[in-house]
Amino acid sequence: MAGSDKRKQSLYFPEEMLKEIQEEAARQDRSLSWIVQKAWKISRKEIMKYPSVNEFPGEEDERGANE
Repeated sequence: MAGSDKRKQSLYFPEEMLKEIQEEAARQDRSLSWIVQKAWKISRKEIMKYPSVNEFPGEEDERGANE
């Protein structure tokens, strides 16, 4: 991904988590976007170790099942 490739995206966070992100952004004098991007870059290798929802036999992902 190019460094200048910027796309608008809405993300939803639990209220307390958003408050923590906002406080950290203010402390560092950075934008919310910058904080979330850095958090992803720092944690992505660890998160990619998590199994996908479909890697557990017999457990189906129920999201959207009734739509």
